[in-house]
Amino acid sequence: MNFTLTFLSATLLLATSAMAQKPETVDLWPKNQIPNAIPNEAVQEKSELGKDGILRISNVKIPTLTAFLPPKDKATGAAIMVIPGGGYGLLAYGHEGEEMAKWFNERGIAAFVLKHRLPDDRIETNKHEVPLADAMQAMKLIRQNAAKWNVNTDRLGVIGFSAGGHLASTLSTHYHRGATASEDAKPNFAILMYPVVTFGAKAHGGSRDNLLGKNASPEQIAYYSNELQVDGKTPPTFLVHAQDDKGVPVENSIDYYLALTKANVPAEMHLYPKGGHGYALRVQGKGSIENWPVACEGWLKAMGLLEKK
Repeated sequence: MNFTLTFLSATLLLATSAMAQKPETVDLWPKNQIPNAIPNEAVQEKSELGKDGILRISNVKIPTLTAFLPPKDKATGAAIMVIPGGGYGLLAYGHEGEEMAKWFNERGIAAFVLKHRLPDDRIETNKHEVPLADAMQAMKLIRQNAAKWNVNTDRLGVIGFSAGGHLASTLSTHYHRGATASEDAKPNFAILMYPVVTFGAKAHGGSRDNLLGKNASPEQIAYYSNELQVDGKTPPTFLVHAQDDKGVPVENSIDYYLALTKANVPAEMHLYPKGGHGYALRVQGKGSIENWPVACEGWLKAMGLLEKK
């Protein structure tokens, strides 16, 4: 009988703990105040779980931020916003969002997965402005709720994958531009995973066309080619890319790294001969690229983000 009671108590305790750590989702914008939004009931958000086990989201109309918080006794106070990729046409929300958030939680870092709107003329005006506006607003919200979420406002970074890497590098270089410009939108550090960076010769054409359209001006292309927008205030950055990436040429990371170096911004880059594209943490059996999470953890440690402050 005592064993049964003990077992039930332990089960209840575990369930209560799990409930306490349940991710919290908040809207980025007040209802009916989403900038650039065009009402269109014909467009509805879609969530699909593929045969590869990856959750993909498209047609986002209500952008959100989901907070994944580590246990308080493990929390370092550092935090990161996670931006999944998908060519600005969808969000690979599962493996480049939720799975990464849990990885950071295991290391004491709070993680906030961004479900931003995707460029879409059917539901937005000036669609090229929309993803960055959502990313800026999300960073501001994290800082505004820092006490609630137990994070330090000066230890807040961003990680982006593929086109999410383009948005993360845009946030890193354009936080002080546009109608929603704010120092509170600036990340303190950035991690770019096989990122789209340039919209020039080595661009991922799908990402560029989805964001800017097929008739973008040279000025627009240069503005969103983030290797051209780096300056001395761009945050320290960690980059990962595979040489055999057929989707986003490795030069995207190389050119951004060179721009950071020229601007005297601390940067660390890891290039691997094989790995392809879109792997996130799913690197088992893919050769030396299996080591990128270890390298990233080492960088986080060197940055002091794994220590409580």
